[in-house]
Amino acid sequence: MGVEIVRRLAELRGIVADWRGQGFRVGVVPTMGALHEGHLSLVRAALVKTDRVIVTLFVNPKQFNSAADLAAYPRTENDDAAKLAPLGAHVLYVPDGDQMYPPGFATTVSVEGVSEGLCGARRPGHFDGVSTVVTKLLLQTGGDFAFFGEKDFQQLHVVRRLVTDLDIPIEIVGCPTIREADGVAMSSRNVHLSAAERAIAPALAKALFEASDRIAKGASVPDEIETARSRILAAGYETVEYLELRGEDDLKPMPVLDRPGRLLAAAVLGSTRLIDNVPVSVGRR
Repeated sequence: MGVEIVRRLAELRGIVADWRGQGFRVGVVPTMGALHEGHLSLVRAALVKTDRVIVTLFVNPKQFNSAADLAAYPRTENDDAAKLAPLGAHVLYVPDGDQMYPPGFATTVSVEGVSEGLCGARRPGHFDGVSTVVTKLLLQTGGDFAFFGEKDFQQLHVVRRLVTDLDIPIEIVGCPTIREADGVAMSSRNVHLSAAERAIAPALAKALFEASDRIAKGASVPDEIETARSRILAAGYETVEYLELRGEDDLKPMPVLDRPGRLLAAAVLGSTRLIDNVPVSVGRR
């Protein structure tokens, strides 16, 4: 039996109201489609924790910084539905544009603090677009839990902040990054890599993990960041947009490791921008 595809908000709310009447807990997995194993791991986590699972699919124009990037984003609804069916997801919510941004739409949700720096600095307006669409999706689906991957670590912090600040009655669940066998973090953007670029791609994660290990053992944070940056560029990446150690819980910059942290990076390989992050533990000296 395939996953039920729903496009209209009124129909979705009717389904959720019926679930509520039966006492079911509802999980939500927001996506932009082009599903891969990383997304599917979120669905599996949702199925374990809740009784009914909604996967949303909406390629959100408000979070893209260029029309070309938006146009190039893969759209694979039929394949996505086929991947969800054997898992047992209950609804694939694919809202039409007018369900998200009807004529006259004039509201933006903007999160300060955790949205600043990192991808927020490189992609002006991106997190306003993310915050706005996620707020709408959480309110439309009315779930008890929403599942987000840690690969987009700054986004996870932004979503947690908006849910807290706006009193949205849902719990945000962060799930571990899923990686290919060679360490590359799974991403819908990986399909844009050529064969030669895909062979270079693991250098980003390798440099981050090696730097994390050395920092945890007491090495200088600035020195290890500079070494990692050099290794990424030497492997064939065009640029490293940022590579920073931030606090695990608050995303504040950490010049020294004095609490659990995250090394976060964005780098450009060919024409593809890749992001990744790894945890940095304390007390391993």
